Amino acid sequence: MNRTLPPFSSIYTPEVPEILYNAGCTLAISTYQAGKVIFISAVSKDKLIQLARTFDSAMGLAAEENTLAVACKNEVVLLKNAPELAPGYPPKPNTYDALFFPRAVYNTGQLALHDMHWDKQGLLAVNTLFSCLARVDENFSFTPFWQPDFISSLEPEDRCHLNGMAYTGEQVEYVTALSNTDSYQGWRRNKLNGGLLIHVPSGKTILSGLAMPHSPRLYNNKLYLLISAEGLLVEVNKETGKYREVISLGGFARGMAFNGKYLFIGVSRLRHHTGIFSDLPIAQTSFAGVVIVDLEKENIAGTIKYQTSVEEIYDVKILPGMHRPGIIGHTGKNEQAALVSPAGNFWAAPSKKVKQ
Repeated sequence: MNRTLPPFSSIYTPEVPEILYNAGCTLAISTYQAGKVIFISAVSKDKLIQLARTFDSAMGLAAEENTLAVACKNEVVLLKNAPELAPGYPPKPNTYDALFFPRAVYNTGQLALHDMHWDKQGLLAVNTLFSCLARVDENFSFTPFWQPDFISSLEPEDRCHLNGMAYTGEQVEYVTALSNTDSYQGWRRNKLNGGLLIHVPSGKTILSGLAMPHSPRLYNNKLYLLISAEGLLVEVNKETGKYREVISLGGFARGMAFNGKYLFIGVSRLRHHTGIFSDLPIAQTSFAGVVIVDLEKENIAGTIKYQTSVEEIYDVKILPGMHRPGIIGHTGKNEQAALVSPAGNFWAAPSKKVKQ
């Protein structure tokens, strides 16, 4: 007799809990298909636990110290960690060592924001709908500050499917796009060999002819990116403009983060019923989950595979120093009871009924 699996069921290799537990960190992943941000933590060296919260069409994540930003369908939600409140969290006291609360919501409209990152001035985002890099704040839906040379004007047309960015600590250094087209959704016509890696300060195209590149990342002075449609992690030689294959990931790869010698990469199960993905080289072997790559050995150190609920992952981030953080969505009730101030953090007392 087949047993029906509960939502968000997953299986993982034995190495995964030990890697996360020893690193003292938690994975944060976003899935726009399921509309969730999921924290994956190791409660011991042999057991994972996850916590999913609803964020409408969650895509790009930005994590820095005690701040987390989530790009949603119509807005960007900012959350702050208030660890002092974690032990007294009413539904689950003495459970979490950190607790993220929503603090602000930027109403951006449907910009299809992809990769995000914090810099000294605020929040940066890849604005895919308008084919540009932009700032997100309280002043406008977005403030553009860079666009590829081949984009003639900023229009809500997703002309090249700009999607990923690599940040150096001082500026956005590289971006990925699926095409150099300058027309409404022009990238769709050549998605299997139109992808680009662009050096932002110079505007120069470093690589071309890529199969749906995503998630460029700089780590230890090395440049990595994902050739998503082929399920490949590659290392790019910044001087020669050539790349070498590091490892095949076995699925549509998108979203990655580093911790020590490990690289955590999101893998998606493709939507076979749509023309966008059904003809991709990786279409018949895909799954949804996280692949952990050991960069020293250049092999797969562990995998997490979802059995239910999750089909697509967009972003992956590391929350360092947090063994089991909690997160509260911005549309529920529990965040209303949390009072955070420079004078101290409190849980509001339950309101008393007024006598009639």
